[in-house]
Amino acid sequence: MISHTTQTVSKASIFLTRSEGKYHNNTLIVQKNTLIRMLSGEMRIVLPDSILVIGAGDTIFFPRFELAKVMKLPKDGQPYSSVAIYFTPESMQHYFAKHHLKPLDERLKPGVRLLDKHPLLESLFNSLLPYFNLKNELPENIAEGKIDEAISILQVIDKDLFNAMGHFEEPGKINLTEFMEQHFMFNMPLDKFGYLTGRSLTTFKRDFKKAFYTTPQKWLTQKRLELAHYQLTEKKRKPADIYMEVGFENLSHFSYAFKKQFGYPPSLLPADNH
Repeated sequence: MISHTTQTVSKASIFLTRSEGKYHNNTLIVQKNTLIRMLSGEMRIVLPDSILVIGAGDTIFFPRFELAKVMKLPKDGQPYSSVAIYFTPESMQHYFAKHHLKPLDERLKPGVRLLDKHPLLESLFNSLLPYFNLKNELPENIAEGKIDEAISILQVIDKDLFNAMGHFEEPGKINLTEFMEQHFMFNMPLDKFGYLTGRSLTTFKRDFKKAFYTTPQKWLTQKRLELAHYQLTEKKRKPADIYMEVGFENLSHFSYAFKKQFGYPPSLLPADNH
């Protein structure tokens, strides 16, 4: 059993999060463009094709509708702590209109991005921390000013990322097979998979069966177990280190499903099973 306490303080669209304990893990569906500055601790971000490890002083950008498995851990005796700025579609539309900017027709996909250190970013986040000592809510005009400042900084330091933020629409219908093959390790309700592929739950299940000739849950379990088997046998990793990465929520359920599929527990390699 993993114990942790997470405290989040909100000032408009600016959030301070601090997690005490061994670690906190969850699958994240980013609904808003989000800029995060790590203050202490460590964040491990599992993406379809890579794992990012983010530490104190790093700044990372999560684009809208990005799927990631996020693990928040203490490091060097310090708890996980971060400041996040959320950019709603409304705030981005307001900024583009205010500065007479035209959104790009083509939807860009910047992906999760670690930003280079920059004096403007340092100044921005240093100015935000005192706000969390306020007893009352941050005045709306000040909050809006800080959001606009953050958007302006991103426009200066990363134009491609800024242009990608100018896409305000909901997810459109995309190739279901390709999406599922890339994102099966993310543990979330089926209606979320449907939403991210531009489908209702009913349409998602129907299209899924046409594509894979089985139910989503059976296919997801099979794919996760195959990935786990590869990590254990080829990469020589330990069950406790991989069960969350491949899409299981707890070690006991993973061990049960693995043994049912392969005939031996994940702690016992095939070579030892003969």
